[in-house]
Amino acid sequence: MTVLAEPLAAGEAPGQPWRSVVDRFVRVATDHPDRPALVHEGIAVPYAELAARSAAVAAGLTARGAGPGSVVGLLLPRGIDLVVGLLGTLRAGAAYLPLDPALPADRLAYMCDQAGPAILLSDAAHRHRLPPARARRVLTVETCARSAPSGVGTSAIRPGDTAYAIYTSGSTGEPKAVEVTHGSLTALLDGLGRLAERAPSRVGWNASPSFDASVQQWLRLCRGDTVVMVGDAVRADPTALAALVDAEGLDELDITPSHLVSLLDQLSLERPLRLLIGGEAIPPGLWSRLAALRAAGRLDPINLYGPTECTVDATWTPVDDSGGPHLGGPLPGTRVYLLDADLRPAPEGELYLAGSGVARGYLGRPALTAQRFVADLVAADGGRMYRTGDRARVGPDGRLEFLGRADDQVKVRGYRIELGEIEAVLSHCPGVAQAVVVLRDDAPGGPGLVGYCRTGRASQFDVDAVRRAAAAHLPDYMLPAALVPLDRFPLTTSGKVDRAALPAPVRPAADPLGGPPLTAAEQTVAAVWCEVLGVAEVGADDNFFDIGGQSLLAIGLAARLRRRLGRPVPLVAVFKHPVLRQFAAYLDRQAPR
Repeated sequence: MTVLAEPLAAGEAPGQPWRSVVDRFVRVATDHPDRPALVHEGIAVPYAELAARSAAVAAGLTARGAGPGSVVGLLLPRGIDLVVGLLGTLRAGAAYLPLDPALPADRLAYMCDQAGPAILLSDAAHRHRLPPARARRVLTVETCARSAPSGVGTSAIRPGDTAYAIYTSGSTGEPKAVEVTHGSLTALLDGLGRLAERAPSRVGWNASPSFDASVQQWLRLCRGDTVVMVGDAVRADPTALAALVDAEGLDELDITPSHLVSLLDQLSLERPLRLLIGGEAIPPGLWSRLAALRAAGRLDPINLYGPTECTVDATWTPVDDSGGPHLGGPLPGTRVYLLDADLRPAPEGELYLAGSGVARGYLGRPALTAQRFVADLVAADGGRMYRTGDRARVGPDGRLEFLGRADDQVKVRGYRIELGEIEAVLSHCPGVAQAVVVLRDDAPGGPGLVGYCRTGRASQFDVDAVRRAAAAHLPDYMLPAALVPLDRFPLTTSGKVDRAALPAPVRPAADPLGGPPLTAAEQTVAAVWCEVLGVAEVGADDNFFDIGGQSLLAIGLAARLRRRLGRPVPLVAVFKHPVLRQFAAYLDRQAPR
């Protein structure tokens, strides 16, 4: 079988009136006004209050011209204001654009310039991250709500209206925004209803708002669940996250396999916890472990697959002991095709997705949209299908099996990354003439990205300068774990870079650089580095990434320092200050006075 399809869920049945997610949220708030809707840092907001505050924001946005066809940027950290602003934007009929305050300023500026939000909602602590021209058009959530004139009505929402635009990595060197409609959003809510039959549930919001997995988490407000927001510091600390699961009595948690590996040993599992696992493939060893926990009645793990271009999720399956890792079957309203190079059904081929979840396309990128969103030649119903770039096959039991990528796209910590975007940034760094990025299993500290930089004079390559320059443009999860300078790249007989012949990254030298750590901050950092990297000693001039560090280890480093110092330690600081002495000085500057 090369075509898999799931009939529409009951909520989507032909003949029934279509109801937007906004209509459903309002109905829940009307029927259950006192039920906790949102929990953040111990503060619970009931549905009635969340509905009233988001309605006021919607009125304020509408009065300023926001509505169907316009975009509202949300430059806000995790918190109640973020959700109020998000729901208010949707209720105004506009599309929300998440802008993560942790992103580099250059990337935020590009996103604002390319998406062109009419209004930006932010706060005093983060509005400075925007370009001056944009910062003059910023409102706080409170100001937007307070200044709304009375009697302002909002526009009716139609299935074809854009609900949100979320940026993903782009192969041409710049990120691209995926536009998703209200019709697709409603289809996702209905499709996931099969997996979340119990209502109300207490659901953890774990993903970054700028990552599409966050959509299926806040969407639970539209079916009456209680959404518990997981703070950034808690997310990065497995012990703290496990404690929050117990303290808040979570029934469900959305998580990537990479994140789950560090959390699993910390969970008490005193009662079954449903895990919605997605963002990257589940390794065979982790699959077997999860299947055993399911068989023991201690976990209810679900594997979800789907690209941003198909509204978060397209397939699902319980993680059980009936076989190895697989993608299962399609969610209701989704069709899965396996096609060959000539777009003919094949037992093994590229995976195409069609149905109610297919996005509108890429914001302001019609040529790229036409390239990836093509006519559905299989159904021949005038609809479109999305070319995922993933390769798969249907096994003898009828289940989809993931075979890898047909291009240079990779997944790191659940984030979709186009290697070409990193290569473009590295190529503009000081002293770099050309760059190639590869995902390798032998990167320092474990599997990770390795950047190869053609310099002409590798002996004069300033790795710290290149890393700092890259960190000014790329989010932390896209920064290579190692940078390797080369005088020239190996080439194939056709003259292309021979990626298979690129050398393995050099293992770090055993001798510490510089003198021993002297200040209290240096000694604290050194002790944590030794714990994370598994080394006996480090020097004050050692570079974390040169002696075995990489992005996953950086997460553990930041979490351990947070616990030891009792204050926030941003993950991005590890990348911006990789030398021990510099990192310790940064911590001293940030210490409370």
